[in-house]
Amino acid sequence: MEEELKILMLEDVPEDAELLERVLKKEKFTFTALRVDERAKYTDALVSFAPDVILSDHSLPQFNSIEALEICQGMQLDVPFIVVTGSVSEEFAVNCIKRGADDYVLKSNLSRLPVAIKFSLMQHQMQRKRKQDEESLRKQNEELIKINRELDSFVYSVSHNLRSPLASVLGLVHVAKLEDQKYNFNFSPYLSMIEQSVNRLDDTIKEILDYSRNARSPLTLSPINLEKMVKECFDKVRYLDRYADIIKTINVKLDIPFYSDQYRLTTILQSLISNSIIYCDDKKAKKMLHIEAKSIDHDSKIEITVKDNGIGIDNDYINMIYNMFFRATDESKGAGLGLYIVKETLEKLNGTIFVDSVLGEGATFVITVPNVKPI
Repeated sequence: MEEELKILMLEDVPEDAELLERVLKKEKFTFTALRVDERAKYTDALVSFAPDVILSDHSLPQFNSIEALEICQGMQLDVPFIVVTGSVSEEFAVNCIKRGADDYVLKSNLSRLPVAIKFSLMQHQMQRKRKQDEESLRKQNEELIKINRELDSFVYSVSHNLRSPLASVLGLVHVAKLEDQKYNFNFSPYLSMIEQSVNRLDDTIKEILDYSRNARSPLTLSPINLEKMVKECFDKVRYLDRYADIIKTINVKLDIPFYSDQYRLTTILQSLISNSIIYCDDKKAKKMLHIEAKSIDHDSKIEITVKDNGIGIDNDYINMIYNMFFRATDESKGAGLGLYIVKETLEKLNGTIFVDSVLGEGATFVITVPNVKPI
């Protein structure tokens, strides 16, 4: 051993203590030894001597190795404790280990003592490192939780503060449009451009809010009226260009009650419906958007299909459409968060999404959501 060890020997026979020292010196151990044989001296030495290893005989005049071990444990000392004694039963040896002793060595086989010390020291070192790593991970985790909580709070607060003035701007635009009728609509095109820009900005802020809420809020299960939900989603995106040009159909076939998270499912459907409207194909005389829902897997899941005949998605981009900030076409005016949030939200619901699309023909999104009745 290169480092000098402080070895506390709890031994009432000086000759036995000298024998232990000779065995360790033979194995090139560098150490300072202190022998005690009384409870008080032992307790004092645990503090004043601060041993690296404790070697304890079992039977002493005042107390025994089990009591010595309990004193050490009571002081919460991280020190290897090895029982070095004469002939003992197997039951006693097992009991020592169960109580927390690191090892036991028979005085008739002291050649094993150096190995027992080295192994015990290594075990304690590994345990200390593991505890340090666990403590470090715990602190890092607490810090991450704190940062995420603060970030969520910041995003939520700022987004709400931004949406309020945007709503005021939209209100003023609507008033200006009414006033503009008096002047033969000279400013109507500009007001419409302002309205569209504000709506796009509001949509982006809402997406950020949806992402934040999905990440920090637990699931809230309730009965879902899916047909009503789809109609409400249509109503929320009626301001989009070409909304009125699209033939919208709904076919919901659910013979059982459907339970899910109302907010999250609305977020998913509204995003998919918005995309179908935004990316409709102006070249087609008949623009269509069809929503269909049915129960599958013995009514344990609901399958919802959102199908359109819009511009479609290039096959080269299919595997990237769920990436954050990805835009598959130059026609995209959004932030590229919509489908990313759809995928993240579906993961919270333990749902899946599949897309089938041909460029120039349209896109079909199929989502499956567990039907989970709250307990």
